[in-house]
Amino acid sequence: MEKFETTFGHWVLRNRWWIIFVSLIMVGLAGSGVQYLAFTNNYRIFFSEDNPELLAFEALENTYAKNDNVLIVLEPADGNVFTRHMLAVVENLTERAWQTPYSNRVDSITNFQHTQAEGDDLIVGDLVENGAMLSEGELQRVRDIALAEPLLVNRLVSAKGHVTAVNVIVQLPGKNETVEVPEVVSFVRELADEIRTAHPNINVYLTGLVMLDNSFAESAKNDLATLIPLSFGLMLLLLAFLVGGWTGTFASILVIAFSIMTAMGLGGYLGFPISPPSAISPTVILTVSIANCVHILVTFLHGMRQGMQKPDALIESLRVNVRPVFLASATTALGFLTMNFSEAPPFRHLGNFVAMGIITSFLLSVTLFPALMSLLPVRVKKVENGEDTAMAKLGEFVVRRRRSVLWGMTVMVLVFITALPRNELNDVFVHYFDETVAFRTDSDFTTENLTGLYTIFYSLHSGEASGINKPEFLHDVEAFANWYRRQPETLHVQTITDILKRLNKNLHGDDETMYRLPEQRDLSAQYLLLYEMSLPYGLDLNNQINVDKSSTRLTATLQTLSSNDLLALDQRAQQWLSENAPHIISGEGTSSAIMFSHIGRRNIISMLWGTTVALITISLILVLAFRSLKIGLISLIPNLAPAAMGFGLWGIFVGQISLALSVVATMTFGIVVDDTVHFLSTYLRARRERHLNSQDAVRYAFTTVGRALIITSVILGAGFLVLSTSSFEINSAMGLLTAIVITLALAADFLLLPPLLMKLEEK
Repeated sequence: MEKFETTFGHWVLRNRWWIIFVSLIMVGLAGSGVQYLAFTNNYRIFFSEDNPELLAFEALENTYAKNDNVLIVLEPADGNVFTRHMLAVVENLTERAWQTPYSNRVDSITNFQHTQAEGDDLIVGDLVENGAMLSEGELQRVRDIALAEPLLVNRLVSAKGHVTAVNVIVQLPGKNETVEVPEVVSFVRELADEIRTAHPNINVYLTGLVMLDNSFAESAKNDLATLIPLSFGLMLLLLAFLVGGWTGTFASILVIAFSIMTAMGLGGYLGFPISPPSAISPTVILTVSIANCVHILVTFLHGMRQGMQKPDALIESLRVNVRPVFLASATTALGFLTMNFSEAPPFRHLGNFVAMGIITSFLLSVTLFPALMSLLPVRVKKVENGEDTAMAKLGEFVVRRRRSVLWGMTVMVLVFITALPRNELNDVFVHYFDETVAFRTDSDFTTENLTGLYTIFYSLHSGEASGINKPEFLHDVEAFANWYRRQPETLHVQTITDILKRLNKNLHGDDETMYRLPEQRDLSAQYLLLYEMSLPYGLDLNNQINVDKSSTRLTATLQTLSSNDLLALDQRAQQWLSENAPHIISGEGTSSAIMFSHIGRRNIISMLWGTTVALITISLILVLAFRSLKIGLISLIPNLAPAAMGFGLWGIFVGQISLALSVVATMTFGIVVDDTVHFLSTYLRARRERHLNSQDAVRYAFTTVGRALIITSVILGAGFLVLSTSSFEINSAMGLLTAIVITLALAADFLLLPPLLMKLEEK
């Protein structure tokens, strides 16, 4: 290996033109794959095809109608939905909403199928017809009916009658969701704008699962459009300021740009989609890969300042850095590759994108970068004493105060680690978006004033065809619905029993005392048949009853809940069913909210396996690379401590671990190894080549590689802090915590690792 390190630099300089030519060809070929990259706007991208909650949700959708929807919420300025003007607007919007692409159902207070008795006949029809022409008495009648109807209140109209909504159900073909979802969103946004223009006294809000899907895609595109330019600009300034010289900065940025192009192009060929988590891949590649160029550049400039000629300085820089840069790149790439253990595919895509970028960056930084630097002009002032005085003072301080520094760092590590249990795994998927995103603010308003985006669907099985008509089954369903309504988290419950009670009252001359479930099975069957035959197209009961009428769906609409609270509620519901509903054979709860609540918990477990694999593999690599078991093992302490300290600090100030943060430990483990590898490589070179004692080897490491470690840590921290500005909470939280861990890693490598090395080798 030593011979290769010595001759490699000579080979690069001899073949620099060929290296540049081949690099451009390879980058061009790989980068052409970006044409195959496509944005995904389906929240289901977060779930694997074999995810049990996804399979349960799809089974429910196959049994009943799908629930992909857009909820158009209207808030009149006067706080009264039941006026001629407002009802006319709702009527018109309901009619226009049927033209929404792929729509198959539209529900509102105006087309609600109200039932009433007329002699022996059952009359079924729209609650509101010609709303603009209604008399005061008719308006009051509509208001009384709507606010007394359990199928409407807190679903399509608020209990105070100050907000209403039109719910549009869409059946997306699923052939090209990147086109289909924006098509739906574009149409409903135009509808909303038309209402705002024609009726400035009405506020319009848009929410629902289709808007959620669209927000994922828009957040990804926004991050690509803003974070990448911001990151490149920041890296450019930091490199120029911290390293000095626009030539090295230009070559570094070129290498990183080529690394990003290659990684994203290869991802395109592999069919990886662009989602909000994977959309930050270019920024992460830029951030973590720039360290390679920095180490080579800093050593190269240091050699020239000491009087070396440019070719000799480049050859020496490659000799010194090719092994640690390889080790750092390998361990970082391995850390990101272990993200393939994640339960959420977008994090796998992110890990693979970045790993390919890091590998490309290594290859280009030890070939293309020195080839370019050998051709570009470099001006460096020769310094008589080439020693880095600031780093020398820091190294001297650590050597002289090594015992107190070691104890101080140990206490700090232990204090932060004791705060780890303060963290709680919890997620609120609506809060994946910050308040600059319209979907978030519209959803928050809707939950506070009308209904919620969080739902749980229960497919309640009777165990036999037409079994939903059995009185004992219906009584259990009604009891379950009433139990749910008593729960503080519940906003609304939709169940077939409310329709049957209303039909029983209607068919007994609208006698209020008969507002109860039919006591005979055949009566329930006749009522449902008569009602279904009277319903217009698109407003049938397929969303509540399966084909053979063996099961019915109960929908609980909830406040915005954390994942723990949602799962706890569902667990209480399952327990109530098992103890109090003997005629309901089964009733598993499922929904998109349930899916998101489970994914974070399982992702933690899977990422623990990933971290274990990374720990074992990287430890083995370091032991072999350093040719020392004790050095390889002691390196684990400054590699593991930063993540533990970072999560402890997070527990003190935040205390919530979301889906995104569950991958940070594995991801940062590969990143923080970089500094350790470079410090230990320099330390061991001083011990083995210069035959220095432990204290002098630490001083040598500080003066030789210390500044490069500070520069790379500042750049890494700044790059991940850029991610913290994302409007997508998964990316912003991940960026912030990673920046914290990187900062703590620098402290560990400067203040914990050197005292440990001196303590280990003091004899």
